[in-house]
Amino acid sequence: MTSPAAVLFDMDGTLVDTEVLWWNTADEIAAGLGHRLTGADAPEVVGRAVADTAAHLVRVAGTGSRERVAAELAGSFFRRVEAGAPLRPGARRLLAELERAEVPFALVSASPRAVVDSVVAGSLADVRFAFTLSADDTVRTKPHPDPYRAAAERLGVGTGACVAVEDSPDGSASAQAAGCVVLVVPSLLPVDPAAGRYFAQSLEEVDLRVLRDCARGGPDAGTRGPFGE
Repeated sequence: MTSPAAVLFDMDGTLVDTEVLWWNTADEIAAGLGHRLTGADAPEVVGRAVADTAAHLVRVAGTGSRERVAAELAGSFFRRVEAGAPLRPGARRLLAELERAEVPFALVSASPRAVVDSVVAGSLADVRFAFTLSADDTVRTKPHPDPYRAAAERLGVGTGACVAVEDSPDGSASAQAAGCVVLVVPSLLPVDPAAGRYFAQSLEEVDLRVLRDCARGGPDAGTRGPFGE
């Protein structure tokens, strides 16, 4: 069976259970601006880069500086992550399986470099990623395609031969716009079905066979696959 040329993993909400930490961080900062987060804010917070969430909070609160709010978000989130970011169920087993099979895999995150390095040195310390990409490593981060294009280029493979594993609408949009096949394992926000997207309820359902099936379907296939919806 043909393996995907590479597997590109999102971090927050996909490999580590940090989306709740990020939401709590944004809620804390928003409260300081006089705004309480609700479900209406979720699309502008979950899976979004620090700068995007900061811009949203300043806009809905009608006060504050984007730069200052972004710095407060990054600092508070980093402290929470440093205190511990548990792995998502099935993550460790899947990563170990890819390593044994010698399938290249990398981390492609919209979090700042400091947060990525903290998680990689902590919860993911024993994982041998080919490399990690953070929001600081491309001019534009998710939902733009730049991070996934950069990752594929660094690995020397085409994006269409890569399977990206994502949990959020913005991350899925980023990977798909880059031309990757996308395996969606939703966390806090639902992700709409689309061509080239496959779905699993948990990483516990995902193994190399599932990733191969996704890769064989390709980025132009309909919404289907071993766990398609």
